[in-house]
Amino acid sequence: MSQPPAPRLDCPFPKLHLSQLYRDDRFFMSLAYNHAVDAWREDEVPIGAIIECGGEVIGAAHNQVEHSDDPTAHAEILAITQAARAIGDWRLEGATLYVTKEPCPMCSGATIMSRLKRVVFAVPDPKMGCLGGATDLAALPRVNHRPVRENGILETECRELLQAYFRLKRATPTGGGEPGPSGAAPAPEP
Repeated sequence: MSQPPAPRLDCPFPKLHLSQLYRDDRFFMSLAYNHAVDAWREDEVPIGAIIECGGEVIGAAHNQVEHSDDPTAHAEILAITQAARAIGDWRLEGATLYVTKEPCPMCSGATIMSRLKRVVFAVPDPKMGCLGGATDLAALPRVNHRPVRENGILETECRELLQAYFRLKRATPTGGGEPGPSGAAPAPEP
């Protein structure tokens, strides 16, 4: 069942605006960052993804798990689906995924299965990242495709965005970034 449009939340982070003349890793990661800001404004975990091929964006998305009630609606999965439709092939050979946080197990598997040439992520994730953080799915001996992996582009900006979002969520009784029903402060942690 589809839900009504999500209320907009104020995001204290401005979008980035880089010159279109230099379409390098920083440029494409800034586009992913801007999608993460959009996710925040829709009260979704602020992760954004861009897929580029031949200097053109063929997929762009942010997390939509909460408002779609779909646990697979991660930015990477949505962008991969868009990119495959855009080129008319599930094999995304020659394409690069830019994502603001290291992909989880599901998304890491999708990067391998879709044959992405490169995966560039901003923030490593030692807890759930599966392209070198917690584990490395691409290093499994029988995997038939291993995308080139790079990280650190806009790492500070993306890390600050994620940390601020979760700090805000933890500081509110409802966890939704808004004061609780009584407006009372959250209970102290044990």
